[in-house]
Amino acid sequence: MALNTSPEAPVPVGQVSRLIGGWIDRLGAVWVEGQITQISRRPGAGVVFLTLRDPAHDVSLSVTCYRAVFDRVADVVSEGARVVLHAKPEWYAPRGQLSLRAAEIRPVGVGELLARLEQLKKSLAAEGLFAASRKRPLPFLPQLIGLVCGRASAAERDVLENARHRWPAVRFEVRNVPVQGVHAVPRVIEAVEELDKAPDVDVIIVARGGGSVEDLLPFSDERLVRSVAACRTPVVSAIGHEPDSPLLDLVADLRASTPTDAAKRVVPDVGEELARVRQLRERALRCVTAHLDREERGLASVRARPSVQRPQRMVEEREAQVGALTDRARRTLGHLLDRADSELSHTHARVVALSPAATLRRGYAVLQHADGSVVRDAAEVSAEEELRARVAEGEFTVRPVTGSVAGPAVGPPA
Repeated sequence: MALNTSPEAPVPVGQVSRLIGGWIDRLGAVWVEGQITQISRRPGAGVVFLTLRDPAHDVSLSVTCYRAVFDRVADVVSEGARVVLHAKPEWYAPRGQLSLRAAEIRPVGVGELLARLEQLKKSLAAEGLFAASRKRPLPFLPQLIGLVCGRASAAERDVLENARHRWPAVRFEVRNVPVQGVHAVPRVIEAVEELDKAPDVDVIIVARGGGSVEDLLPFSDERLVRSVAACRTPVVSAIGHEPDSPLLDLVADLRASTPTDAAKRVVPDVGEELARVRQLRERALRCVTAHLDREERGLASVRARPSVQRPQRMVEEREAQVGALTDRARRTLGHLLDRADSELSHTHARVVALSPAATLRRGYAVLQHADGSVVRDAAEVSAEEELRARVAEGEFTVRPVTGSVAGPAVGPPA
């Protein structure tokens, strides 16, 4: 029920404090989740004093509990741990201070946080946000680098100094944002999207110098992960916390172990590149020189050949071979012609010797009947028949002697 007060009838402080205590007592016990930022154990006291903070809203409350309640979780709970406790709000009237009286403390711990992150990671991986096929390669020499980091942080200093040491001409577009707390996620998303829309930015680095698992929770936020996955510009995650990997490391196109490592992997070292260029030039010179030396040796070997030094020698050798073959062919043809001529002469002599004309030249004559048939037997000749006698130099007509014909019809002339 509201109080009726006025400047003339004010309410004493004690009464207001008692009323506030009464309202708070009616709240009853509640389950509260937060992060322990301070633990105070006073020697000899049976009460432990805690400070519980909400990391998302930067609000703290004092918590008291009996030592027996705290001792049950003392081995697993320390400063910085997240806990869930069952407590009743209390109002300490003399100081006007609100606190919680804890009856039970349950550690949330890294295990439960990691279990939540693991479930989110599986869900995002099923959508393909962590697939290697969607990761973009970084440019060899970015002209403008976008940097998202805390204001005046060690991460910003490490990236800028190492990058400019490696390549002095490199340029940065820096966006300073909160990297933990309730405002971290929206401000980081805003900075990443702004740099992604800038046409001159070639790569974006999101850097933080490490921290506890709770401090790194903004970099595992689902909204930030989806925003980075939608970027057209390659994104490098440089969260300097090796034991734990926030989900930003999985969705980014490149994960760097620290901000210094990010600067080394995004920007090439000018000294190393100059040395590599010198090595390549020397290697190219050696290759060209070796090639020229090999070709010169080959050319000298070709020039040393007799066919190149005296090319007409081959023609002369072939000319001599052709002349020898021509002489041989002529001799062979001459021998063949001489042999054929000799054989022809011998054959001609045999033909002449065996011909009837030769026989007739020796004084013989051939008698023929009127029909031209040769008289071979005296019995074939009748007394009245007129025969024709053929001699070497002509022919004439003869008649057989009256009476019987004896002896050869034709004989040598008288």
